[in-house]
Amino acid sequence: MILTDTHTHLYGEAFDEDRHEVVERALKCGVSRFFIPAIDATYTEAMLALEKAYPAHMFLMMGLHPTHVKEGYKAELRHVQDMLAERKFYAVGEIGIDLYWDKTTLLQQQEAFRTQIDWAKAYGLPIVIHCRDAFDEVFAILEEKNDDALFGIFHCFTGTLEQAEQAISLGLKLGIGGVATFKNGKIDTFLDTIDLRHIVLETDAPYLAPVPYRGKRNESSYLLQVAEKVATIYGKDISEIAAVTTANSKQVFGI
Repeated sequence: MILTDTHTHLYGEAFDEDRHEVVERALKCGVSRFFIPAIDATYTEAMLALEKAYPAHMFLMMGLHPTHVKEGYKAELRHVQDMLAERKFYAVGEIGIDLYWDKTTLLQQQEAFRTQIDWAKAYGLPIVIHCRDAFDEVFAILEEKNDDALFGIFHCFTGTLEQAEQAISLGLKLGIGGVATFKNGKIDTFLDTIDLRHIVLETDAPYLAPVPYRGKRNESSYLLQVAEKVATIYGKDISEIAAVTTANSKQVFGI
């Protein structure tokens, strides 16, 4: 059984004390493919080091996270542009709009989102979208940019069935993680009405740990709990969930 964690920040400070053990636990659980989203330039060196340590398992993205679109964001965008030109990445992400932490940077976030979507298209890469308290704003730009070159993953999808269908219509897979295991997560109430070919699995480690680890540090081995929950929702064997969602991830990332 091969599981794919399509979104995990294994290079982050939360794993500085036991990163190797965290990766080994995940590998033992069948999680052998890890897609690594970027945040900003300060993490690039750590991302590259993670890839060097586990070249057969770690696949890097490049992008500027919307919560890091701040005063120096144009320099950050230049870093993203330079890195995309310099070497291979598997997606532009995570990018998008976040109005939970700061509404004052909306215009800058919109500019950064549009710009990075254009770069993804230019390189033939998928986008990996971060959206918090900003569904309308994110969808407005996606509809504006919608064409055959737009595809990717709506990371940590927590929207309604209607929003799920809209995302799928725009060429996006839904990233399903720990929220699906929460009592108030809501997406478990309609997820089985969505064809499995539109679903990928993720942890967003170290954030959003699934039940029974909710509130603790998340890690990629906990993708097993997400897969088990999805298997229960769909009434299928976990091995089928692993096979289909891994195939879906290969369709998105090309590897």
